[in-house]
Amino acid sequence: MTKSFKIHSDISVAETLPSSFYRDSNVFEKIKQNIFLKSWQFIGDNSQIKLNNSFMPQTILDGFLTEPIVITRDNNSEVHCLTNVCTHRGNIVALGPGKSKKLTCCYHGRTFDLDGSFKSMPEFDQTKNFPSENDNLHSFPIEEWGPFLFAGMNPEFEFKSVLDVMDERIGFMPLDQFSFDANLSKDYLVNCHWALYCDNYLEGFHIPFVHDDLNEALDYGNYKTLIYDHFNLQIGYSDTSEDTFNLPEDHVDFGKNVAAYYYWIFPNMMFNFYPWGLSINIVKPLGMDKTQVSFITYVYDETKLNRGAGALLDKVELEDEFVVEGVHKGLKSRYYKAGRFSPTREQGVHHFHLLLARYMNKDID
Repeated sequence: MTKSFKIHSDISVAETLPSSFYRDSNVFEKIKQNIFLKSWQFIGDNSQIKLNNSFMPQTILDGFLTEPIVITRDNNSEVHCLTNVCTHRGNIVALGPGKSKKLTCCYHGRTFDLDGSFKSMPEFDQTKNFPSENDNLHSFPIEEWGPFLFAGMNPEFEFKSVLDVMDERIGFMPLDQFSFDANLSKDYLVNCHWALYCDNYLEGFHIPFVHDDLNEALDYGNYKTLIYDHFNLQIGYSDTSEDTFNLPEDHVDFGKNVAAYYYWIFPNMMFNFYPWGLSINIVKPLGMDKTQVSFITYVYDETKLNRGAGALLDKVELEDEFVVEGVHKGLKSRYYKAGRFSPTREQGVHHFHLLLARYMNKDID
């Protein structure tokens, strides 16, 4: 039985989550049940299912949730997210991307329509009360945003409400023209608790102390954090108009030198928009002491690469890893219990801790 966590809603009097949150194996297991199973996750783009009657298998957070799914586009061009586990004996159904009007399990030949409905099964003529709802592939909620796909196993909030607010600032960008760049995409292994990595992302407080090049590109004094229900936005401004967005006149930030929009979506997704395109960061727990961070890069204007706030991302990442790994070591001390928040610089971290406490204090279904 894990203890409850309390974070005061008033940041000026609130304490951070206790160090035990990051050290307790029971807490870590409960995080899986109470937080990640109730969240939305990025599951890639639609490049492999652009055509009707196509499908592609994925695994949600392999090594942590390790949930096999298959994304399909049926004959009516509707996109579905289904369990990739056969309802007969539990075999994986789709072994790779393909094009077909049905999914067929290679073990005993059970077939399903691309919406997950049971279709046929040999040698089951004498089976009573068959088929039933349990013989269909389970369907998960799915959302599309431009080419990007998101799924939730049992999400507790509507993802469209998140995307609608993001569109208020990002809607001018032609997301469907963004192109995945494998050469600029990379996985990092970080020796820290996954939530510490998010803590660090959610504040610009450390920028002048940790990131000298990024600090040169951003106007630290005007760095801004906007808090929403299950996500937040950090806006990085520049002192000059060079290497900033060319915003349309009806944009809410028109006339401002915006160098970057940093969106974080609870609990582990980061969408970093720069004038050249988008760097998606997915934070995946592998254990209490190890985290994989995937940098997934989509380029829109390659002429703007390696400039401004969106330059030297690998250097910035390694600088972040150095400090979060140091925090992870420090939290194992017998003499550190909890810290306090800067009301002017750590609103995003406070918001994150409020959400973590809220979800962790709920009973497991």
